[in-house]
Amino acid sequence: METRKIRIAIIDDHTLFRNGVAALMREFADLQVLFEADNGQHMQQLITEHPLPQVVLMDINMPVQDGYGATAWLKANYPTVKVLALSMFEDDKAVIKMLKCGACGYLLKESSPQQVHVAIQTIADKGMYINELVSGTMVKSITSPLEAPTFSKNEETFIQLCCSELTYKEIADQMFISPRTVDNYRESLFHRLNLKSRTGLVLYAIQNDLVKL
Repeated sequence: METRKIRIAIIDDHTLFRNGVAALMREFADLQVLFEADNGQHMQQLITEHPLPQVVLMDINMPVQDGYGATAWLKANYPTVKVLALSMFEDDKAVIKMLKCGACGYLLKESSPQQVHVAIQTIADKGMYINELVSGTMVKSITSPLEAPTFSKNEETFIQLCCSELTYKEIADQMFISPRTVDNYRESLFHRLNLKSRTGLVLYAIQNDLVKL
């Protein structure tokens, strides 16, 4: 019996990159590439002409409508469609903004086809891809709310401000504390939650309703 395939779409304004990703994804027996689009507006047109994708690989910087607008549009109009953001750089601000727009994870464009495949499978199965952001311990804390740690009021404020576009220095100024204290909060939370990056902390906050989007 044929295995049901995961339906995907690829949105990127760089034709060679987009076509290359599509060709590579078609080599995986459990994936079906429904369509490709070169920006969010083009995606809106094509999504009505094909079966609904389960996972959309979304570039961030695109003309006409960028990844932020396209992701927010999908969340509002097709909330069952999951977005995997594609980023050229490990840019905290860009990735955090994509997560707040509704993306379920992100990958660097330099990732291998196997990593992209795993990310798609994970999002289709679990609704989010956090492997690049956090460790397995984080998965347990998300899937088992009763085990979730408690935070002090200052820690909660720090986490919420991390979900903004403020730098760590600006966070320190807003909290009326020293940059060194902010560093201590960051390192302590990373250690307690077994996180690897600020983006991981933002994803944790979103998944655990610690910040209002």
